[in-house]
Amino acid sequence: MQIFITIIHVVVCFVLVLVVLLQAGKGASMGAAFGGSSQTVFGSSGPSTFLSKMTTWVAVVFMLTSLALSHPYFYSSGGGSLMKGAKQQDTKAAPQVPAQQPQAPSAPAAQGQPAPPAAPGK
Repeated sequence: MQIFITIIHVVVCFVLVLVVLLQAGKGASMGAAFGGSSQTVFGSSGPSTFLSKMTTWVAVVFMLTSLALSHPYFYSSGGGSLMKGAKQQDTKAAPQVPAQQPQAPSAPAAQGQPAPPAAPGK
């Protein structure tokens, strides 16, 4: 049944795109506004055309097939979660302390020679 709904959904998608692209835009008559009557530019478009009615019905079928295809994901028969098998992380992890490197002992100064000057900033 899901394969049948998927096929219908894909066909409806293509039909919806074609029907929308075949329609003339709302501003299609604006170019004629400077030479024609100005009441039709932003006024009512008159009765609905066949393409606008078809667009409405194809959009309704598209939404219904979308809901039908999403139904198994929202109402799984197992009652479980999609994240059931996900690995959980420990939120109370111990803070990591950087390891202290042992410092090499300084060599004693030779007798009679002055000690080397200390590095700046220490």
